[in-house]
Amino acid sequence: MVYRLIEKELSSDSKLHFTLIDPEKVTNLEWLSKVLKKVVDAGTDAILIGGSLQVFIDDVERIVALIEEFDKPSILFPGNLTGLARNADAILFISLLNSDNPYYIIGAHVIAAPLIKRIGLEVLPTGYIVVGNWDTSVSIIGRARPIPYDKPGIGVAYALAAKFLGMKFVYLEAGSGALQPVPQTFVKAVKKAVEDTILIVGGGIRSSEKAAEIANAGADIIVTGTIVEEKLDEAVKIIEAVKRK
Repeated sequence: MVYRLIEKELSSDSKLHFTLIDPEKVTNLEWLSKVLKKVVDAGTDAILIGGSLQVFIDDVERIVALIEEFDKPSILFPGNLTGLARNADAILFISLLNSDNPYYIIGAHVIAAPLIKRIGLEVLPTGYIVVGNWDTSVSIIGRARPIPYDKPGIGVAYALAAKFLGMKFVYLEAGSGALQPVPQTFVKAVKKAVEDTILIVGGGIRSSEKAAEIANAGADIIVTGTIVEEKLDEAVKIIEAVKRK
């Protein structure tokens, strides 16, 4: 099980890194194969597949099939119902907690749940919280009101709600292309509040130094996506920095 693998790794005081692949950005599978080899060799622990816009299920399944060749867990990170795939190892069952649209909090989940059960995907219940001082694709599409970086107390309240609802993960998301990642003070406050709940942080992480700072602040899992598409060598350095923690 993917959750047990994550738990086992974290129990040894290691930090994890997930590489995010947006199907919309995959121009061809040959390019993706080269990317996957680089990030897997660098030590990434799992591959997330997803994005904010609609994708074709066939595209997602082709990407998952390629990931299988690299012996790393494939975890769906769906922006909508089309992000499902039968051949994935698990799915981040994300509730966008600070959305104004109930569809992204629970509506899509009600529709997807019977399909997920039928497919047999492992479910990773996740409280998803959009953070930042600007709009990104996820906040626009998901109708979320980003929590300002200087309001960590609000982030703590949302994270505690996720924990009390029984979610095993809290995901602080600055968004694809964010100008800055979630600040250390914000990450530290949330981790202190939710304690043993697994904390994921992503968005705007463009350097190994920032990744290390966020990991030191309490993030259990660091996610990078845009940097993988734009500057693969820098992404490799980020992965290596996280895995040294």
